[in-house]
Amino acid sequence: MDQYADKLRSLQPEHHYLIGIDSDGCAFDTMEIKHKECFIPQIINSWDLQAVSKYARETAEFVNLYSRSRGVNRFPGLLKVLDLLAERAEVQHRKVSLPDMEPLRRWIQEETRLGNPALHERVQQNGDPILARALAWSKAVNEAISTIVRHVPPFPFVRESLQKAAVNADVLVVSATPVEALAREWEEHGLSQYVKVIGGQEMGTKTEILRLARSHGYLEKHVLMVGDALGDLQAAQDNGVLFYPINPGDEERSWQRFHDEVLDKFFGGAYAGDYEAQVIAEFSDRLPGKPPWK
Repeated sequence: MDQYADKLRSLQPEHHYLIGIDSDGCAFDTMEIKHKECFIPQIINSWDLQAVSKYARETAEFVNLYSRSRGVNRFPGLLKVLDLLAERAEVQHRKVSLPDMEPLRRWIQEETRLGNPALHERVQQNGDPILARALAWSKAVNEAISTIVRHVPPFPFVRESLQKAAVNADVLVVSATPVEALAREWEEHGLSQYVKVIGGQEMGTKTEILRLARSHGYLEKHVLMVGDALGDLQAAQDNGVLFYPINPGDEERSWQRFHDEVLDKFFGGAYAGDYEAQVIAEFSDRLPGKPPWK
């Protein structure tokens, strides 16, 4: 974590305001292509789920795209997919043997830096075959993303919002995606010029990234987290800061509202309270908790 967190620790605030922005599915329309073309095929291949690929795909899409766990870090997401699969009657009837994921479960409980570097360290320490398999899967996902995901622009009004935000606020990327992929995407589309630091999974959880950024003296009501998942909302609440949702399926209108209305309210001290509560309630109602097959 240190080599990445040092960038945050050495942050020199230029403004009194801080805006954290998630990347996948929030700033960029990359959630669908990354999960459907990269994550899910590698889950099926790496964990020998070919015999139940239909159900593995449906389960993984629910966990990572269409439920209250949308945007979860890849390793807890993988664990939840396999746990839900093990409960499905269709999988049980086909007598597909799923691996015992207890080693990954323990690592997730003990570690906050849920990325390849920390997992590699643990594999080097204990050589656990399940952890080694999870690491190989994660690397395969990264390779697929680097090959397949390209030329995916930010959502409409993201660029304009960043330009407007950067006049009065320090902007920070707060993501569960590896830093290398984030830097590539933000630089490809010329957006990195608007952000102070790109924060990814190697720096810890989104809560930890925001906490480290806040340690530079930003007041709680001067910090706004922008995200498309309940994990982003939780990171904001953990730090006592404000939250603005990019609603899944309605991203363009969400960003236009952010540009035209929310930024002025935020900088003017009028965002907190009833307005924030209203947009969060609207957002929370969009994401179901129960799988459709239950």
